[in-house]
Amino acid sequence: MKRRTFLMTGAAATLALPVAADTAPLLKVLKTPTCGCCSAWIDHVRQAGFAVEAQDVDQDQLWAFKERLQISPELAGCHTALLGDYFIEGHVPAADITRLLAEQPVARGLTVPGMPMSSPGMGGPGAGDAFDTLLVGSDGVTSVFASHS
Repeated sequence: MKRRTFLMTGAAATLALPVAADTAPLLKVLKTPTCGCCSAWIDHVRQAGFAVEAQDVDQDQLWAFKERLQISPELAGCHTALLGDYFIEGHVPAADITRLLAEQPVARGLTVPGMPMSSPGMGGPGAGDAFDTLLVGSDGVTSVFASHS
């Protein structure tokens, strides 16, 4: 490769980096300020290429937000995120979020109810029991979107 081609390629790649960061899918996360597993989950999705805006709120504000989104207590996790028109509730793996964006199903969002020990942010694979990511349809009915062991 010629020196000029090499330098031009390097310059073009450097110029492309800010654009790529600007186009990363944005997750707007509401969480309580003392929840370490929420912060670990945020690290997980950032490592997968998502941009994150996290906002610390008190528990009452977080539950009021879940109510507005019609996330029932049995579907709730410890944090709630918005991604475009979808909600992402709890410790949903980044791969499932990527799949959601690729498939664009008619749905309200994804949830991993509770706090399964093997989910991202809670210890990762092998740390606990298998869990499912649920797709919450427009009518509120859930179906298994992905199973994780």
